[in-house]
Amino acid sequence: MDRPLFVRLVPDIPPEWEAEVDLRLLADVAETALSREGWQGPVEVDVTLVDDAAIQELNARYRGVDAATDVLSFPLLDSSGTEDAFVLPPGELRQLGDIVISLPRATAQAAEYGHSRQRELAYLFVHGLLHLLGYDHESLAEREAMRAKEETALAALGLTR
Repeated sequence: MDRPLFVRLVPDIPPEWEAEVDLRLLADVAETALSREGWQGPVEVDVTLVDDAAIQELNARYRGVDAATDVLSFPLLDSSGTEDAFVLPPGELRQLGDIVISLPRATAQAAEYGHSRQRELAYLFVHGLLHLLGYDHESLAEREAMRAKEETALAALGLTR
């Protein structure tokens, strides 16, 4: 029997930033995006907010790019985004991976694009989530498909540009 989708976020947010992040909104974004992808059952996503120096260090270490970025994803699924790296009993919580977001970069991008920081955080989160599911944006076709999925999920929650 299929189990309803339930998303558990595991946040790692510095105390001074906790009031600036709407975790319920991020969980809603995850549930919306995952349900549109046909996911069911309980899933877990870790979300970490860092500064530009920390994300630059992670980007250099794991991607070989010595520059700050807005979001990084570290999937625990196989490259197709469908199979767990570890065998799980049926109905067990599936850990999708980690999403790391630079809050200063999200703040700057929100101002640049003329929308709220919450909308930008939601966008970066769904972008990272889709990477956890195996989506990428190396080609124009991949980029357009991924952007459509991001915008559809955000629009369902009233988070339009």
